[in-house]
Amino acid sequence: MALTSNTKKIHKEFEAEALPHMDILYNYAMRMTGNPDDAHDLLQETYLKAYRFWDKYEKGTNIRAWLFRIMKNTYINLYRKTVKEPDTVDYDEIKNFYNTIKDESADPNDLQEKLFGQLLDDEVAKALESLPEDFRTVVILCDIEGLTYEEIAEFVECPVGTVRSRLHRGRKLLQGKLFEYAKSRGFIGKD
Repeated sequence: MALTSNTKKIHKEFEAEALPHMDILYNYAMRMTGNPDDAHDLLQETYLKAYRFWDKYEKGTNIRAWLFRIMKNTYINLYRKTVKEPDTVDYDEIKNFYNTIKDESADPNDLQEKLFGQLLDDEVAKALESLPEDFRTVVILCDIEGLTYEEIAEFVECPVGTVRSRLHRGRKLLQGKLFEYAKSRGFIGKD
């Protein structure tokens, strides 16, 4: 089936504007889901919806915030659907579980794992995960993903002042949770 020139134009516009943000969206999907496979699925679903509704995107507005909003709504909808569905178990997966985990081992020479594997210590990650969702979201988007206050405000659909307030409170909560950790690592004096 041949693509029309208009379809080609739309496809090129989408690629040029939306695809450069794929890495940051994947990182956020990974933080929301905690699972690489689920993060890939969420990312794929986000881009599928973005492409499908590309005509609704207002050219010249913040594409990254638009994509984040689609991802957030998709995640919420998937979560609601999962909560309503009963748990299912695949017998074959259970039957082979032991053999699968027995054969899996991490490559100690994997450079990517060495560089990024301990980017956030378990204690830091746990402290971040323990924050209330509103605070956790803005801290992750600002301090880890590097979004501007304006981009975060569009994503969480609140005023910039609220973003600043949540970021301040979230950082203060993290500071309290990580005080002893910081002392034990020598980041602050042990007085």
